[in-house]
Amino acid sequence: MNQEEIPILKQPATNNPYMKAASLIKNRILWDFNPESWRSRARLKSMINQYKGKKAVILCNGPSLLKVDFDLLMKSGVYTFGLNKINLLFEKTEFRPSFIAAVNHLVLEQNQDFYNQTDIPLFLESYGQKFVKSRPNVTFIKETYQQSFARDCSISVYSGYTVTFVAMQLAYHIGFDQIALVGCDHNFVTKGHANQAVVSEATDPNHFDPRYFSGGVKWHLPDLFQSEVSYQMAKEVYEASQRKIYNCTEGGKLEIYERLPLQDFLSN
Repeated sequence: MNQEEIPILKQPATNNPYMKAASLIKNRILWDFNPESWRSRARLKSMINQYKGKKAVILCNGPSLLKVDFDLLMKSGVYTFGLNKINLLFEKTEFRPSFIAAVNHLVLEQNQDFYNQTDIPLFLESYGQKFVKSRPNVTFIKETYQQSFARDCSISVYSGYTVTFVAMQLAYHIGFDQIALVGCDHNFVTKGHANQAVVSEATDPNHFDPRYFSGGVKWHLPDLFQSEVSYQMAKEVYEASQRKIYNCTEGGKLEIYERLPLQDFLSN
């Protein structure tokens, strides 16, 4: 791998299960007694099933996202979730997503300028409080390490090793019955150990914009196996509730969901 790996410091406290548990409990308590937690939970509670019976499209970050007909997407009036640095797309199209979700700590720090300026409704992991000011369009969500699918996201959400899984949970919480994925290539040119923090090269070949992770910023290599575990979990929860997730990505390597052209999803 050409990219420089960032050494992971092994601290005794994190290797001690009791200390790790104590740290998790402390962080949980600090969040639960944080007034921003109360505000964000109230917003989330008010949104349960708000869009019941409607469709949504989740815009993933693979290179194939550029193949999407955004004019068609805008004309359809369907709700959309952008992820992470979706704002890098804005100079190419007038399209704007209905919501944006981001949970990765590095992304929250790197993209804080946009998050602090936009009026688009944001769902950000609670770590983002360090960088993003609280205001009506910002809802903070609390990440949990318990492997589960949150039907109610007001308490906590499992990231599932991919922000796409977070968006799926939020979409379920809000009430969407049918979800389509676009730009979900589920394939990365850069290889290395899953979840390893690395330093980016001059340009990014793995995402829809070469600036996504570029110029020496840190990012985490994907865990495609664990992502598939999460995707399968989402599929089972949706279908058990008579809901459906489709893969409308052009190409890509994700085969867990039924394939469907985006135009068919929007017009069906």
